Amino acid sequence: MNWDDLRFFLALARERSVSGAGRALGVKHTTVARRIRALEERIGTRLFDHLPNGYAMTQAAENMFEHALEMEALAQAVDREVFGQDAELAGPLKLTVPHDVANLLIVPKLRAFSEAYPHIELQLLTTTGLVDLAAREADIAVRLTAKPPDYLVGREVMRLRHGVYGTTRTLRKLSDPVNVILFRSDTDHPPWVTENFPNARIVLRVDSDVTSMAAATRNHLGLSRMPCYIGDSDPALRRLDVPLKPSDWGIWVLSHVDLRATARVRVCREFLLETIEQQRSLIQGEQSKYLE
Repeated sequence: MNWDDLRFFLALARERSVSGAGRALGVKHTTVARRIRALEERIGTRLFDHLPNGYAMTQAAENMFEHALEMEALAQAVDREVFGQDAELAGPLKLTVPHDVANLLIVPKLRAFSEAYPHIELQLLTTTGLVDLAAREADIAVRLTAKPPDYLVGREVMRLRHGVYGTTRTLRKLSDPVNVILFRSDTDHPPWVTENFPNARIVLRVDSDVTSMAAATRNHLGLSRMPCYIGDSDPALRRLDVPLKPSDWGIWVLSHVDLRATARVRVCREFLLETIEQQRSLIQGEQSKYLE
């Protein structure tokens, strides 16, 4: 049994559909079905039952699953070790950054990196989910977090600072109750609301995409709490001068421990650290954006 067979096996076991496995592997769903049938014929046993709600592993597949995971971890370790020995400032480099951080803080500065290292091909992944650095889905991550996983190395550049934002029209016509915009994960009335607007009315909840919150705030729907680098970058928004508890979250630049000596990972990591540090005043809310 070769590792390539097990890649298809693990993808179908995780996704429970040939279409989902195909998307995960970057191949057509018919290729997944064909590879699984060939694997079953080769080992002489059925691995999956096709049920109305998806594919389910048989007992034989359950017995094989843990061994397949071990082989996957070994293959990923070999891949990282080989890549980690690369001393060339050339080739592809995968960078994962939250959508808003990428567009407001990183992308506007990338031209300087491209000109300094013309043979490095950056691949930018912007997603709200966590990209697996152990599986080399990305080589460097810029993450907003309170504490990164232990297997990643890097450092916190700085803590985030938040503000309460609204348009000039919203802030000058605050009614009682005040309209507020929250994340779906927030409690009914998070501390910034209860301490400053105890009679607030929740008019909208958004998922983790803070750009949607900024758009709703920009269109006079209500007040919202967001990082200063977002609120202060929007010319339509003003910050309300209210006290907020300091954030436990910071901006981290991270890579897998096995890649710390790779040349292009090193220079990109240094570039990201410097780029973020240069924008400290914006991230820390030191630029005047209060309602006058």
